[in-house]
Formats: sequence, C-alpha cells, structure tokens
Amino acid sequence: MKLLDEDAIDRELADTPDWEIAGDAIVRTAKFKDFKEAIAFVNRVAEVAEEENHHPDITVRWNQVTLTQTTHDAGGLTEYDFRLARRLNAL
Repeated sequence: MKLLDEDAIDRELADTPDWEIAGDAIVRTAKFKDFKEAIAFVNRVAEVAEEENHHPDITVRWNQVTLTQTTHDAGGLTEYDFRLARRLNAL
C-alpha cells in the first residue's frame, strides 16, 4: 500500500464529501435521531468494512458516530481509505 502525497490527498478529498483531514487520517461525523439509529449505522459500516477488509475507527456518542479512517500498516492515508470513505458515504 502506497502512501498518498499531499496533492493526491487533496484530489481524493475533493471527491469525498463530508470528510476532512485530521493528522494522518480522514474523519467524518454523522448525526442521527437517536442512539438506536446510530448503532444501526455502525452495523452497516461494519458490513462494508468487512467486505473491503479495511476498517475505520468508530466512536459513538449517543446520536453521533465519528469515523476515522487511515491505513495503519502504511502509516497514513492510501487510496483504500478514500475508497472506503466513498462507500460509507453511500450508506
């Protein structure tokens, strides 16, 4: 897995709405009606992450879910992070 350079990250980010850079990761927070809807979303995220064999860090705070995506093995952002982010946006 090849790390993306700054220009490639900017291009990928432009094609990945609602995500922003946070250090060596990209982050998105989604808000839901209540805890139950937030957890249902987390379960859908888990299904997609398993299909991709690429898993975000997930934080749940009642009706908010924050997804943090980076390629830990590579030490930063790769094309896999943005591909997964775009699939998660479709949820």
